[in-house]
Amino acid sequence: VRTINHFAIAVADTKRSIDFYQGLFGMPIVATNGPSTMLRVGAGPQFISIGPVANGAAPSITHFCLGMEGFNVDRVLASLAEHGVKKGERPGPLTAMVSVRGATGGNAGTPDLLFGDPDGITCQIQDVTYCGGSGPLGNVCTPQPAPKKGVLALRDMNHLTIFSSDAARANKFYQDLFGFSIRSYQGPTAPTMAVGPTVQFLMFTGGGAPPATPRPASINHACMNMDGFKTDDVLKALTDYGLKPREAGKPAGPLQHYVTMRLENRGGAPGAGTAELYFTDPDGLLMQLQDVKYCGGGGFLGIF
Repeated sequence: VRTINHFAIAVADTKRSIDFYQGLFGMPIVATNGPSTMLRVGAGPQFISIGPVANGAAPSITHFCLGMEGFNVDRVLASLAEHGVKKGERPGPLTAMVSVRGATGGNAGTPDLLFGDPDGITCQIQDVTYCGGSGPLGNVCTPQPAPKKGVLALRDMNHLTIFSSDAARANKFYQDLFGFSIRSYQGPTAPTMAVGPTVQFLMFTGGGAPPATPRPASINHACMNMDGFKTDDVLKALTDYGLKPREAGKPAGPLQHYVTMRLENRGGAPGAGTAELYFTDPDGLLMQLQDVKYCGGGGFLGIF
């Protein structure tokens, strides 16, 4: 795989969330799929998919997608099977599913391939050009500009941090399957998994020896990056957009922002640490913004 292609969020009010992200980042709509709307990140094809929550479910980041060159469903399924992932009716722990969108007459439609990792976290694999649209590779999209320019401009996807019941197991699974190298370390036993040749990565955390109690597996947050990242400027833009600072010592609620300093013991810059900036959307889903060179490493911008 070469890229983090997209992630999907399930929200309580899709229009509210689309308006929020378009107003903040000026993201064009590039495709729709049933009740889900795809908002392009930067120049694309990366995007955020926004859809409604299932009845009784809480808003969440539901899955992420990795882009590969030469995507072929049969080839991917065969490789997954070699690593213990079998085809089934729906994605689940070590189970893959293929669904086909828009198959009519002579049109074969667009195959979407999703599988569950050992924790049941859903990962999608598509072509590196996938934009959530139509065609055999899902790369036919017709952008619709945002109503107005956003207050911040995104460049690309950066990383996802995933809570696992066993981070070491998750790292080994993804390394064995995709050949991931290590991008950086956020502590002696906390590597980040490099996705492709740029700065993108996956970070798995959680598990550990007793008496540690594993957290339920989930995608904790997604990070996008931007040019000219300056914490004070980004915080001001978020505040002007209506977000409020998180209250000290309290969990972040919806529409709040905050900065944490990742210290040297977790791979951050000596002294003050590496600044990491977070905000929450209308449903309280956690997002991160960093510099376009951020690799989860050291230095004030996390670029080493």
